[in-house]
Amino acid sequence: MARRCGITGKTVQTGNNVSHANNRTRRRFLPNLQETSFFSDVLATSVRLRLTTNGIRTIEHNGGLDSFLLGTPDRSLPPEAITLKKRIVRAKAKREAAAAA
Repeated sequence: MARRCGITGKTVQTGNNVSHANNRTRRRFLPNLQETSFFSDVLATSVRLRLTTNGIRTIEHNGGLDSFLLGTPDRSLPPEAITLKKRIVRAKAKREAAAAA
């Protein structure tokens, strides 16, 4: 499984461990990924995502998963989030069409 946030796209960074003698060895900085589930009002189901804590805070700040994805342009989202956004848009259009009929 990729160590990448599904919303912000943050991934593994690399750097050095530097000892007191200034010896340098390579290391990896892993993102703080959490397995979370958000409830989608449009899909009427919960969606499980693997996000960084920063991504979770971003979604909560923007009013939930649906409003965050609908208000964010596609160029700013990773591919996984774009597919979820397309599902939400289709379900929203289907719900509005049923309400209008």
